[in-house]
Amino acid sequence: MPDIQFVLPHWLYWAGLIIFPLVAMYLSRQVQPVPGSRSVGIAYFIWLVGGFFGFHRLYLKNKWGFLYWPLFAIILYSSSMEREARVVFSDARGAISAIESSSARIQRRLDKANVRLEKAQQTFNALSVDAENDRRRLQRTIDKQTATRTNSRDKLVELAAESKTLVPKVQEAEATRQQWSSTAFYAFLAIVAFMAIDFLLIPSMTRKAKAYLESNPDDEVVREILPDDRELAGTGFTGVIDRISLFTGEFVALWSVIAVFVYYYEVIVRYVFNSPTNWAHEGMFLMFGMQYLIAGAYAMLTESHVRVDIFYANFSARGKAVVDLMTSVFFFLFAGTLLMTGWIFAADSIRQGEVSFTEWAIQYWPVKAVIVLGAVLLILQGISKLMKDISLVITPNKEMSNGS
Repeated sequence: MPDIQFVLPHWLYWAGLIIFPLVAMYLSRQVQPVPGSRSVGIAYFIWLVGGFFGFHRLYLKNKWGFLYWPLFAIILYSSSMEREARVVFSDARGAISAIESSSARIQRRLDKANVRLEKAQQTFNALSVDAENDRRRLQRTIDKQTATRTNSRDKLVELAAESKTLVPKVQEAEATRQQWSSTAFYAFLAIVAFMAIDFLLIPSMTRKAKAYLESNPDDEVVREILPDDRELAGTGFTGVIDRISLFTGEFVALWSVIAVFVYYYEVIVRYVFNSPTNWAHEGMFLMFGMQYLIAGAYAMLTESHVRVDIFYANFSARGKAVVDLMTSVFFFLFAGTLLMTGWIFAADSIRQGEVSFTEWAIQYWPVKAVIVLGAVLLILQGISKLMKDISLVITPNKEMSNGS
């Protein structure tokens, strides 16, 4: 299988985090299709993101989509075998490289021993018989260099023999890797060919699916009607703040859909093409961190934060408002600290042009700037909550009339 070397550009990452939620929010507000119907547009979308598994055919009530699965299984198995062969190949090549480095080092030692031995031998031969001490010293040098030369030659022979046994392993592993790579590639080409044919057949398959569903409708799905979060928005100034929190909460919630596509891509390139990315996990890690910060105001509005309210839950609405007013000082201390420290982090990051330590080298300053944004949204929502609590404490009957 060919390697995929695609690296997500930084501008596309940041643009996607902004554009995708806006488009998704717009589409979610459009008129929904009749339940149980089939759409050509949705079929093509499924073909694009899940066509590798034949999901577009299954969506269109066409069971031939199951034929994609054996081909995909062949790709997965072949890719796993290719990875194993690649590990064997890498280990054998690494062992050969280590042997070559050791051989070069031993050869240098042997060359030095030959030079020293020759020099000592010449000096020894030039000495007179009366220079007994010098002759004994040179003899020890000759013996030592002779032993070094012998040991080095023996070691070189041993390493050469070991290297000779590794060469067939390298060749066999490379042949195995190529074989399984070709098998996976041919299965991949078959899937691509089927997808190309289906691209042309989707309109006709959609018509057949609609005709089939007229006589064999899908089982009715009973959906639970949940309360609309927009009902939580107040009026006037607090209503403006509440709607901002609702908008930002919905905006970042749709980032989770981006994660589905990114991790789907990562699984395909990792297990099918043996080309794991260096950006997918980091990009999603940063995205979820920003999501957590921005969604704080929405969570506060919808009371989604985890808390222990054994006594608080039994209070009346006015009693809860009084408690909230008394404890709001701790909230604003926390939010203010978050804002100040976030501002320091973001300013330092912008000034230094901070990037990640990975090869992707994504900019960190937008991520740290989101700390400031999240803190501002949280403080605004805290102000809205504070104003509502004050109003409830002063005029409790107003809340009761709104509740009724």
